[in-house]
Amino acid sequence: MIMEKNASSEGYFILLGFSNWPYLEVVLFVVILIFYLMTLVGNLFIIILSYLDSHLHTPMYFFLSNLSFLDLCYTTSSIPQLLVNLWGPEKTISYVGCMIQLYFVLALGTTECVLLGVMSYDRYVAVCRPLHYSVLMHPCFCHRLAVASWVSGLTASALHSSFTFSVPLCGHQQVDHFFCEVPALLRLSCVDIRANELILMVMSSIFVIIPLILILSSYGAIAWAVLRMQSTTGLQKVFGTCGAHVMVVSLFFIPVMCIYLQPPSGKSQEQGKFIALFYTVVTPSLNPLIYTLRNKDIRGAVKKLMGWD
Repeated sequence: MIMEKNASSEGYFILLGFSNWPYLEVVLFVVILIFYLMTLVGNLFIIILSYLDSHLHTPMYFFLSNLSFLDLCYTTSSIPQLLVNLWGPEKTISYVGCMIQLYFVLALGTTECVLLGVMSYDRYVAVCRPLHYSVLMHPCFCHRLAVASWVSGLTASALHSSFTFSVPLCGHQQVDHFFCEVPALLRLSCVDIRANELILMVMSSIFVIIPLILILSSYGAIAWAVLRMQSTTGLQKVFGTCGAHVMVVSLFFIPVMCIYLQPPSGKSQEQGKFIALFYTVVTPSLNPLIYTLRNKDIRGAVKKLMGWD
């Protein structure tokens, strides 16, 4: 009888990353480092600004601060490891480190999907139910929505991570990705993984499709309300606050759906790496720019903080 064994017997995985393009690794290191620093500075700036300016103590900026904190944690769960692997010849990660990374990447990504749905509901109430906004989006209710987003992500990730690492890998240690991701790990299995692929599809549908339906429904109602508006000022305000959120949703959901809403065997692994690079590196760095450049309240708070008013 052949004894099956996991990478845990060796104690580490090898993250192949972009080793097929060694000439690109230095360029990728510089570009990713720049984007990572932009993510850290931009999201910290939004969190601090939202805390310091009393005019930004509203549900919208409370959720935006949560999103910024999420993006900080999300990028930090994978990018430092990627930078280390790109810089040096060592491309290993411990088995325990891989488990921890997978858990937090899944937890934070799932939480972000739910939180973006919550933010769309906030915008729906602000535009379509303005007279009831302060009642419907009471601070206590907003805190509960934020907690629910985090708890759902952390819980779903605990379940899915345990399912993923219960699959026997039969000694395979080379992960053809730049971080520990579910589809890449499932490819290492030497047993039938159709049940795991089904679980991945079901959980992805729950935490990606349902929030996306909520987002599309909210913005459909907002678009209908906007079309009935007579005030040009009102239209500009709606587009100013909602346009940024639509851009953020598009930048996050489209690449995530490309990765998680099809079986691991159904897509090019090399293409998957660059798609994952987009939603783990580029999107979190662009979010602060999108919200800052398109938002009058943020710009006003910056001028006030700098003493330019």
